[in-house]
Amino acid sequence: MPDFPTEGILFKDITPLLRDFEGFNIAVEEFAKVSETVDLIAGIEARGFIFAAAVAKMTGKGFVPIRKSGKLPAASFSESYALEYGESVLQIHQDGILSGERVMLIDDVLATGGTLGAAAKLVVRCGGIVDSVAVLLEIPGLGGAQKFSEATPELEIRVLLT
Repeated sequence: MPDFPTEGILFKDITPLLRDFEGFNIAVEEFAKVSETVDLIAGIEARGFIFAAAVAKMTGKGFVPIRKSGKLPAASFSESYALEYGESVLQIHQDGILSGERVMLIDDVLATGGTLGAAAKLVVRCGGIVDSVAVLLEIPGLGGAQKFSEATPELEIRVLLT
């Protein structure tokens, strides 16, 4: 979707995949394959929630929401990050992840890597361990995978659709 949400941005719309049962099911199954060694599945607002909640249900693991600022009711940690079209803040409940719990991060699209980087920092601030990271697709021209890899060389991002 060209020029969404602002002019000059090429938005990757995943809603056709979501409405297709078989396609959505395959995506959830592929995400679940990455979750074998984790205790919790964390989804990044908003479209990461869709996949993360389904993976948590499928694998019998808990779901932790990582939300945009101002949407969580309890004491939360916050982390600012840059988007390709501005800045934003993510939050997580301070008690959302217990010390030592292994967490899988799921998001829909990897663009600049800022969202995933902020989410990983929030997991660590809670005392958790980021065990795995997976996204549905990547926008390769924005360098997000490389930026995330430089900041967290111990983690590999699994991109389902290449």
